Amino acid sequence: MPDRTIIVTGASGGIGRATARAFAGAGWRVGLVGRREDALRQIAGELEGDALVIPCDVIDPASVDRAFVTAVGAWGRLDCLFNNAGVSLKSVLIDDMTVEQWQTVVNTNITGMFLCARAAFAQMRRQSPQGGRIIMNGSISAHVPRPGSIAYTASKHAVTGMTRSLSLDGRAFGIACGQIDIGNALTEMSATQTRGVPQADGSTRAEPMMDVTCVARSVLHMAAMPPEANVQFMTVMATTMPFIGRG
Repeated sequence: MPDRTIIVTGASGGIGRATARAFAGAGWRVGLVGRREDALRQIAGELEGDALVIPCDVIDPASVDRAFVTAVGAWGRLDCLFNNAGVSLKSVLIDDMTVEQWQTVVNTNITGMFLCARAAFAQMRRQSPQGGRIIMNGSISAHVPRPGSIAYTASKHAVTGMTRSLSLDGRAFGIACGQIDIGNALTEMSATQTRGVPQADGSTRAEPMMDVTCVARSVLHMAAMPPEANVQFMTVMATTMPFIGRG
C-alpha cells in the first residue's frame, strides 16, 4: 500500500511526535495536527518523507474541519487517524477541582476526539474506495483510575465508548476503529512520574517508565493491519508499573 496517509493529532510533542516519526520512517504521508505551528514545523523538518503541517485546535469544530480538508486536498484520501490529542491534570480531589478544570479536560479529551473522529469518519465513508482506520488514544485510566483523577478517568472511559461505537458504525463502510491504552510512556508531560506519583495507599512513589518509541511502534502495528483485521484494544505499558493490582 504505497503512499498511505495518516493524520496524527497532538503531534507537537510526546506520543504524537514519536508516532509521527515512526510513520514517516515507514513511508507513510503524515499530517501533523496541533496548536503550535512553530513546533509542528520543527518536527516536520526532522521527519523523513512527506510531512504536512496542519495547525488546528481540536476543540474548535471549524478548525478541525479545515484541517481534514487541507489533508485530503493534498493527498486525495485519508487512510488513518491517530486520535491522540489530550490533556490531564495534577492529582486533585473532586471538591477541589474547578468547573473550568473539568471542562478543559472534557473539551479536549472527549469533544476534541469526537470532532476529529467525526471528520475522519465522514472522509473515509465518502472516499473511493471507502474505508480507513481510526486509532483512539485511551489510557490505563480507561481500566483503573489513579487517585485524584476523576476528570481524566471519566474522559478516557468516554473514549472507550466512542471506540466501541465507531467500531460498530464503521463496519458498513470499511472503517475499523481500535484503541491503544498506554501506561507510563516517558515524555515531557509524564517526566514528573519518575519523581513520584500518588498511589492508592496514600503514598507517593516513583514509577517505572518505558520509552515512548514503544508506543509509536505499537500504533504503527495497529495501523498496518490488513483491512480484514483489527486490533480492537491494545494495552502497552512499562513492564513493572503498578497497573495489575492498582485501583
